[in-house]
Amino acid sequence: MIRHTIALSAILSALASPAAAQQLDVRPDLPPPAMVTAALDEHPSVLAAGARVTAAQAQAGALAKGPHEITVTGSAMRRSVDREGGYQEFDATVSRPFRLPGKAALDRRTGTAGVSAAQNRMADARHQAALELARLWFDWIGAGAVAATDARSVTNLEQALAAVRRRAQLRDAAALDVEQAQSALSRARGQYADARALMAEAQARLRATFPSILLPVAPPPPGLPAEPPISFTALGRLVIERSHEIAAAQADADRLAFAAQRIRADRIADPSLGIRAFSERGGMERGLGMVATMPLGGGYRRFVAQEAGAQSGAALHDVAVVRRSVEATAAADVALAKARLESWVAVREAASSAESVATRTRAGNQLGAIDLADLLYAQRQANEARREEVRARIEALRAILKLEIDSHVIWIDTDDHGV
Repeated sequence: MIRHTIALSAILSALASPAAAQQLDVRPDLPPPAMVTAALDEHPSVLAAGARVTAAQAQAGALAKGPHEITVTGSAMRRSVDREGGYQEFDATVSRPFRLPGKAALDRRTGTAGVSAAQNRMADARHQAALELARLWFDWIGAGAVAATDARSVTNLEQALAAVRRRAQLRDAAALDVEQAQSALSRARGQYADARALMAEAQARLRATFPSILLPVAPPPPGLPAEPPISFTALGRLVIERSHEIAAAQADADRLAFAAQRIRADRIADPSLGIRAFSERGGMERGLGMVATMPLGGGYRRFVAQEAGAQSGAALHDVAVVRRSVEATAAADVALAKARLESWVAVREAASSAESVATRTRAGNQLGAIDLADLLYAQRQANEARREEVRARIEALRAILKLEIDSHVIWIDTDDHGV
């Protein structure tokens, strides 16, 4: 356990440096880090969460200030007395309630916890926006990679069709062979058109959701998946360590706990103190003195305090629920990243074998040892294997990036996880 703690501390220290974060962020198949930062900061959900932080800060200021204000009451009248005449009279009172000792401190703690919860929810909104960007980004470059392999298939079949047409002109191939090659080419072109349509759709969604991301003319090719310098297991631990969901839930629990203490303290109501001045009988009677008001709490305040205590207890259980959910997410992230990486390795080997078979079949066909049907079949199998390899590679990259985002090692500011 001590060795694990030391290792994790070393990882956190290494990741805290800007150079380490920049190195993890800069990849040929990802948008530039500065562009990502601007896009996430400008996302509507992040801006809305930022406004809620401002609201929480204003609420904290109001709680620290307190709701009690100076109250001025007064009256002015003319009174008539039989056989004495009329008199000008007035009465004025200036009073203000005061919080009893300890209540102001609880109000300040409640406000501070509310600000912390809002700030963590803003950070989590940025986290969710990063996950959305990652999803849309890999949808786009994945569609581009599939389109690229389909374009390669079209080129191969165009070459095969040209070759069989020349052989047909030399009466070395039948017209049926030309039709088979043409049919295969038409299917490949249709598949390529469908891939380009999916790429255009993915690009449109990415541009509409993150308009500040300047996309290149063509999507960059996806890189080769690999376990990050930080192990999958260490990243899984960081998912829990740096979870803003847990921090927000804990801040909410703290806020409700302080609020419950404040409501229990409010069972003894705050007194009001003031000064009263009056003049009666035209100034013949005058007075100046202190006034005090003390509400007497009853059953209502008791039940309100019980409700607040129950809400505080429920919030503590909510923290446990959120923690379990985050722990499940971390475990699932690690398991998925490992499985996707292993799957891609196996699919890549299969694609390499299919490509080797297609290459040998093409050479055999050129020598006349292998007929056209076998060549078309081998090329179709090779293209399907390449498409599967692309899909497996994209899913592996997607799973690894999600783990890196959830653990806040990329696309998250260094001050966003308290390191």
